[in-house]
Amino acid sequence: MSVVAARAVLAAEWVKIRTLRSTVSILLLGAALSAGPGYLLGLSFSGNFAGMSRERPDSPDLLFATFYSLTIGQLPLVTFAVLAVGGEYASGTIRASLTAVPRRGAFYGGKMLAVALTALGVAAVAVPATFFAAQAGLGPYGMSLDAAGVPQAILGSCLYLTLICVFAAGVTAMLRSSTFSLGILLPLLFLGSQGLGNIPQVKAVTQYLPDQAGMVIMHLTGPSGDPNFGRPYGPWAGMGIVTLWAAAALVGGYLTLRRRDA
Repeated sequence: MSVVAARAVLAAEWVKIRTLRSTVSILLLGAALSAGPGYLLGLSFSGNFAGMSRERPDSPDLLFATFYSLTIGQLPLVTFAVLAVGGEYASGTIRASLTAVPRRGAFYGGKMLAVALTALGVAAVAVPATFFAAQAGLGPYGMSLDAAGVPQAILGSCLYLTLICVFAAGVTAMLRSSTFSLGILLPLLFLGSQGLGNIPQVKAVTQYLPDQAGMVIMHLTGPSGDPNFGRPYGPWAGMGIVTLWAAAALVGGYLTLRRRDA
């Protein structure tokens, strides 16, 4: 496929995403659910620190207070990715799309790239907004952008939100249903974010799930030596795990599209 044709496919997929009624509202909700609770959580931590008469909390405490709300904000973004892929199967327009772009690899690549770029754009706004909202809530305990761990956590958060959307889009391409995909992904991410990965009986497996691996770079887990809340891998290894999950979902979605009728 030529570069011009590839751009045309990507442009067509972007038009589909942009014209979905739910797209703007869902993406705005994702940003709001990241920044708003971020401010409230920072405010709560600030009050706790003041009550304990702590002059300067350790940076892991502050990074947790700053980025924890992203575990809530990711849910609308995942919903966006699911609807962007599953909507065509629900409406039956997948047949028209494949008629217009008979090369399924080109169609699939264009759709996934459009989802990924949209998610990255939203993450590039939502993550800094969450950081500054949380610092406003933390008040005198806030951190600067160049504080230890902050640049890595901001970059990692943007990458994580993008990859988790790609993962959700790939899963939806495999299941070919928005309902089934949301029924699996939202409970998985919500329960994982609320501590499923810290239950000793299941931690050996769940700590390698994509959302749990992504939490390491956002400083939402304990240090590697912590037997209860730590992970046996570092921040960038965690991002590598998330990337592998996203890649596996992408491959699975492509094989499903290639081998099954629309």
